[in-house]
Amino acid sequence: MLAIIGGTGMTQLACLEISRRRIMRTPYGEPSGPLTFGSINDSRVVFLARHGYGHTIPPHEVNYRANMWALHSLNLTRVISVASVGGIRPDLTPGTLAIPDQIIDYTHCRKYTYHEGTDKPVTYIDFTEPYCPLTRSRLLEAAKRANEAVMDGGTYGATQGPRLETAAEINRLERDGVDMVGMTGMPEAALAKELGLCYATIAVVANHAAGRAASAHAIRLEDAHAVLEKAMIRVRNILERVVEFDAD
Repeated sequence: MLAIIGGTGMTQLACLEISRRRIMRTPYGEPSGPLTFGSINDSRVVFLARHGYGHTIPPHEVNYRANMWALHSLNLTRVISVASVGGIRPDLTPGTLAIPDQIIDYTHCRKYTYHEGTDKPVTYIDFTEPYCPLTRSRLLEAAKRANEAVMDGGTYGATQGPRLETAAEINRLERDGVDMVGMTGMPEAALAKELGLCYATIAVVANHAAGRAASAHAIRLEDAHAVLEKAMIRVRNILERVVEFDAD
């Protein structure tokens, strides 16, 4: 079974034929909302809205540990995250879809591991490749089957939020090698790795990052929302094809 985590712009999954919803309890508290079970093209899927179904949970208050634990408890095959980002690299213009392959974490004060407490041994995880190569390749192939253009690769910079970045902060991220900036990529990716989940992200560029192009002096949020609304149709096209791998 495939899990899909929807971010800003995707609090519901229109292509999902819903069969039931389930409220989950975890050792780490409650997830962002009930898990929605159903199917896409006869393939079983579970959907979770990262910010809640009313989009009421800001990025720094998302219970990432509960979200990932709840999905892990379902014995999933893989997890696909959908996340909106600001484009730093010049070719990452609004409306672009990208499948990042690296991440840099700028967040702080978030619950970022399951391995904590004096009663547990020190545990390290390898994070050289933060995204599952197999799930990334399936997303790229699904995009090809759906005739949807996507960028292969890129570094996602995860910032704290909920405020957007200053132009100077974006300059710093660019010097660090960041291509796109968002607020929810971490600790979600690291927690997935700790749980052994095959996890990858579809990043949807909603706007130029602060200080860039049309965002030189300000980011027009209403324009970003309009971009996301159109781009999510393309994301759903890809998701409708990626489920085909469950049937292979």
